[in-house]
Amino acid sequence: MKAARFHGPQDIRIEDIAEPELRAGAVAIDVAWCGICGTDLHEFLEGPIFIPAAGHPHPLSHEEEPVTLGHEFSGTVTALGEGVDDLTVGENVVVEPYFVCNECAPCLAGNYHLCVKMGFIGLAGGGGGLSEKVVVDRRWVHPIGDIPLDEAALIEPLSVGHHAFVRSGAGAGDVALIGGAGPIGLLLAAVLKAEGLTVIMSELSAARKEKALSTGVADHVIDPSTENLAERVRELTGGVGADVCFECTSVNVVLDQLFDAVKPAGVIVNVSIWSKPAVIDMQKLVLKEIDLRGTIAYVRDHAATIKLVQDGKVTLAPFITSRIGLDDLIDSGFDTLINHNETAVKIVVHP
Repeated sequence: MKAARFHGPQDIRIEDIAEPELRAGAVAIDVAWCGICGTDLHEFLEGPIFIPAAGHPHPLSHEEEPVTLGHEFSGTVTALGEGVDDLTVGENVVVEPYFVCNECAPCLAGNYHLCVKMGFIGLAGGGGGLSEKVVVDRRWVHPIGDIPLDEAALIEPLSVGHHAFVRSGAGAGDVALIGGAGPIGLLLAAVLKAEGLTVIMSELSAARKEKALSTGVADHVIDPSTENLAERVRELTGGVGADVCFECTSVNVVLDQLFDAVKPAGVIVNVSIWSKPAVIDMQKLVLKEIDLRGTIAYVRDHAATIKLVQDGKVTLAPFITSRIGLDDLIDSGFDTLINHNETAVKIVVHP
């Protein structure tokens, strides 16, 4: 079968590899669609990061580069391993793409997303969605009902947004400021709107500003290159500031602006993955008693996220800006998102 394999920085190859073998307790899935994630772009440009480097196999998958990429994917069940009796062949599903040890203190406390050996399917090994077929332990497979399979590929990043919302402690009636209207920022905004928050977004790209407004996920969009973000947020909040802010760019100047725009005793949630250390103005954190929180991926978020889509509270189709085949992954996928990202939000791949 065809698969996109990471061999090193700027070296992803479409190769023919053996189909994965079904095992007890697992599910065989024909992949329908797989999204290209910002993490994939970081791996392509700067990796290996989450991908286990050659000579350093992952402790759970026991794989090292080259590995098959893709962790935002949907598909159809084609076979059930021994002991799996609560799914049916032909059922459409998405995958929560984890490896966890089930033995460390975080796992035993229920925080499997913080497992000390945690890895992601499609990064740390285990196959991936940028291939024709994958075999995944039943635990990580979530039925999606009648959600279209191309839209369902966005359930994984939408779950990232849902978990960030949960981590924030925010609720209906609060005002949220999101730094960055990229894919995660927009999908996070969709969750926040579904949960009854007022959403302000900060973004430079004309296309992404338009997407935030046309999809209805943002009540206000501010271009920080033409307006003072903190002053504008205070204008929109009666001089108070945002109740909660979300950093979705891994750009230090954006994080700095959130410290200015959040209200005293407000919350800032860092959602983005940083490839280098950030600089934080600790005096602002102290004097405003700001609560700075991290968030990673998701934990028990998929069911609630899927329900938001099934109930019509989140509409995913407008965020898909291109559908491509696996052979076009680099030229029409990675190149577009790296060099022309103002023209695209989410690109999904049909392997």
